[in-house]
Amino acid sequence: MTAFLRWLGSRPRGHVKLAAMGFVLLGVLGAFRLTARPPSVPTAEGKRDEFVDALRFRGEVKALKTLQIVAPAQAGDLQILKLGQDGSTVKKGDVVVVFDATKTIQDLAQDKSALSSAQAEISQTRAQGRLTEEESLTAAKKARYDVEVAKLDASKQEIVSKIEGEEAKLALADAEQKLREAEKKLESDRSSNEAKTRSKQQASEKNRYDTQTAEKALAAMTLRAPGSGMLTLDSFWHQGGNRAPAKAGERVWPGTLLAEIPDISTLRVTARVDENDRGRVQPGMAVSQQFDAIPDRKFTGRISQIGTIASMDFSAGWPIPRNFSVEITLDETDSRLKPGMSADVRVTLDRVANALVIPTEALFQKGGQTTVYVAHGSNFEERVIQVGRKSGDRALVTNGLKAGERVALQDPTVKE
Repeated sequence: MTAFLRWLGSRPRGHVKLAAMGFVLLGVLGAFRLTARPPSVPTAEGKRDEFVDALRFRGEVKALKTLQIVAPAQAGDLQILKLGQDGSTVKKGDVVVVFDATKTIQDLAQDKSALSSAQAEISQTRAQGRLTEEESLTAAKKARYDVEVAKLDASKQEIVSKIEGEEAKLALADAEQKLREAEKKLESDRSSNEAKTRSKQQASEKNRYDTQTAEKALAAMTLRAPGSGMLTLDSFWHQGGNRAPAKAGERVWPGTLLAEIPDISTLRVTARVDENDRGRVQPGMAVSQQFDAIPDRKFTGRISQIGTIASMDFSAGWPIPRNFSVEITLDETDSRLKPGMSADVRVTLDRVANALVIPTEALFQKGGQTTVYVAHGSNFEERVIQVGRKSGDRALVTNGLKAGERVALQDPTVKE
């Protein structure tokens, strides 16, 4: 600056005036550029566009009908040797799960051996019983014969001596007593044989039951598809505390749900809508859906059913909200669709053509009014506007702003 002033002092007066005027002009231009410099706060332009009033929420794919594949309930230790691939297509009767049947085969062999032994014991008991009964029956017949002989001898007492007559009576009484004992023994032997046979039969029936149970358990070591469809492996809690589908080599508890075969034709998307939005949706409304696992395709559908009673949604965090269940029918299917998939659901409620639209980030609440900051160069004008409605990240402005004006996306009055 000192050198510039010395230069001016050495120049004629007319040149000095021109230089001074140029210096002032440069200062004015600099001040104008400083004022017109774009702001550091991010802004967005208010544009005329179609405003789509849409409601968005999350949904999940579920099947109204599904066939379950469950680990056998009474098969002891279960270790998976083979497991079908998740998402694979299976036909009715296809092998889906194979368990290690080594111990079950051993148990079946032991049960069959025990059953054979029990049946052999029954035959032996019956044979021994028949032998005992034959001996008792022979003894009873002999006793009955002896009674008849004694009766005949006793009938001769009129022609024999009195002593011989008395002896004949005693012999008859003795023979009748032996007959009674022989008949009782025969009856006792029969009862005893029947009891022994029943006991052996009961043991045999238990062995038969054990054999049949082992045969069923062996058959259950191989699980087949109860119907045709897409195999979906189910997740469950493992001993390590993680939730994941089963895999080959793993042990599972009896009764564990391993997989499902959903009926693809019954796939639905279920969701929950906030009670504040319940009155804005109706059955029959068109719906678009984007599934997280199928990013290359959008699906359409319609709301088929809406719950009539609000319930608490425990999956939404705290505080627990109350909302309504919504069921959505798909217009088309896809082989990649599986139960449990998550989706972004969008319901178009209304469309407004040629509307003035700005991002909702540009809206600020000041003194109970909706305010925007309109950019003028590096400065901002605080202005109250009227918002007709909001949808997602866009707001429809009905008054207070013109198309082409830029609004701040951050409050410029707040210092960082």
